[in-house]
Amino acid sequence: MLGPNERGLDRALELGLKHIAIFGSATETFAQRNLNRGLEDQFAMFEPTVRRAREAGLDVRAYVSMCFGDPWEGEVPIDQVVEVGKRLFDLGAGQLSLGDTIGVGTAGHVTDLVEAFVAAGMDRDHLAMHFHDTYGQALANAYSALQAGITTFDASAGGLGGCPYAKSATGNLATEDLVWMLTGLGIEHGVDLTQVVTTSVWMAGKLGRPSPSAVVRALAESPA
Repeated sequence: MLGPNERGLDRALELGLKHIAIFGSATETFAQRNLNRGLEDQFAMFEPTVRRAREAGLDVRAYVSMCFGDPWEGEVPIDQVVEVGKRLFDLGAGQLSLGDTIGVGTAGHVTDLVEAFVAAGMDRDHLAMHFHDTYGQALANAYSALQAGITTFDASAGGLGGCPYAKSATGNLATEDLVWMLTGLGIEHGVDLTQVVTTSVWMAGKLGRPSPSAVVRALAESPA
């Protein structure tokens, strides 16, 4: 559950949830638009939320948005992303997910960002990736991150997704596309691709538009 503040944490505790996520921003403008907080002020909001969550035995995951580019501020310096990400992680998170919120990242940028975090003392096992497919680079970026030692990825069935505060953000990396690639690489993932495709076809029908996932379209037309 996404819970950036103590009110959200209270709701998670009421529901008996075991996992909560805080979501910060690597840029000032998006912090203001998404959190109604400044870049520096966001940490003061997150600190008591993470502390109380950990005291209650919850697993906390930290997300950083706009790691590769911001629609208002342009390209985001890697050292700025690393500084924000480490501060969020050091509040007590178990993992840090780096988000390409508007999908402008490229494979080389992914490698550089991962290596910068490692150079700053982060363990690769503590890093995850969250890609959007605005420019059709999400799968290539996932492969680059995999080559750099990252093994945790966010993905969405059928490539659904977006961001209400960043209109240029399109759907997320499609689960089916990621699974197809991992299978081809001989990597075990435990995902039943046929079942996920079936669900995504159903969702596309409900939404009244075709799935953006290439694998969903291919298998829906010619089931494997």
